[in-house]
Amino acid sequence: MTSHTARASLMADVKVVKRRGSGWHAYLFVGPSLFGVIAFLLLPMLIVLVLSLFDWELLSSPEFVGLDNYRRLAGDGQAWHSLGVTVAYVLLCIPLQTVLALTLAMLLNQRIKGVRFYRSLFVVPWMATPIVLALIWNWIFDPRDGAINSALALVGVTGPDWLSDPAWALPAVALVSIWQYTGYNMLFFLAGLQGIPKELHDAAETDGATPAQRFWRVTLPLLNPTMFFVSVTNLIGAFQVFDTVFAMTDGGPSHTTEVLNFRIYQTAFKEFDFGYAATLSTLLFLIIFLVTMVQVRFFGKRTTYDLS
Repeated sequence: MTSHTARASLMADVKVVKRRGSGWHAYLFVGPSLFGVIAFLLLPMLIVLVLSLFDWELLSSPEFVGLDNYRRLAGDGQAWHSLGVTVAYVLLCIPLQTVLALTLAMLLNQRIKGVRFYRSLFVVPWMATPIVLALIWNWIFDPRDGAINSALALVGVTGPDWLSDPAWALPAVALVSIWQYTGYNMLFFLAGLQGIPKELHDAAETDGATPAQRFWRVTLPLLNPTMFFVSVTNLIGAFQVFDTVFAMTDGGPSHTTEVLNFRIYQTAFKEFDFGYAATLSTLLFLIIFLVTMVQVRFFGKRTTYDLS
C-alpha cells in the first residue's frame, strides 16, 4: 500500500515537471507581441537614451560628450518655455475634453430617437487625420473669410486674428484637439456607463437620492476604471502633440504654440542637433512617465474592478 502511494506521488511529481517543461508553448503566443514591444518601444528608448550622451550632426561621426547635453538643457530657456507651452496646452485640453466627453456619453446613454446616428456622428472627427483637420480649421479661423469671424460679424463683433494673435493661438489649437477627440473619449465613457448595473441606480433612487447624488455617489465612482484609462491616454497624447501645431501655426506666433515635441522636431531636423534632440526627448519621456505614475497612484486607491 505504501509502495503504491509512493509510486503515485512520484508520477504526480513527474507530471508537474512535464507541465512546467511545456511552458515554452506560451512563448510562441507571447513572442510576436514581445518582439513588437522590444523592437518598437524598448530598443528605440534605449537608442535615444544613448544618443543623448553624444554630439551628432548626422553628417559627422557621433562624439561622446557625456552629460553635457543635460547641462545644456538645464540652462536652455527655450526648451523650458516649450515645456511650459506644452503644460498649458494639456491644461486647456484635458479637463474640458473629459467633461464634454462624459456629458455627451450621459446624454447619448438615454433612449432617444436616432441615438446610434448621433453616437457615430460625434466619432467622425477622430477618424480624420489631424493634418487634414488642421487645414480645414485654418480656414475656419481665417480672420477675413473664416466661418467663426463671419458669424461674429453678423452680431457686430470683430473677431481676432486667431492663429496670429499670441493670446488666441494656443487656445485655438487646443480647441481643435478638443473637437477631434471628445467623441472618441465619449465612446469609452458610454461603455463604462452601460456597464453599471441599473439596479444600483434604482436602489439609490428608492432611498431618495437626487439625480446629482446618484451621479456623484454611484455613477462617478463606478466610472473610475474608465476615467483612469481616458485620463492616462489623453495626457500621453496631449504631451506628444505635434501634427496639429505643425499644420496650423508652425510653432508661432512668437513661439506661443511651440510645444516640446515641436521643439524636438526643430532641433533634430532643422538644426541637425540629434544628440540634443534626444536629450529633449528623454525629458519628455520622463515627464510623461512621472505624470502617468501619479495617475496610477491616484486612481489605484479609488478603483475597484469587479472580476466576478
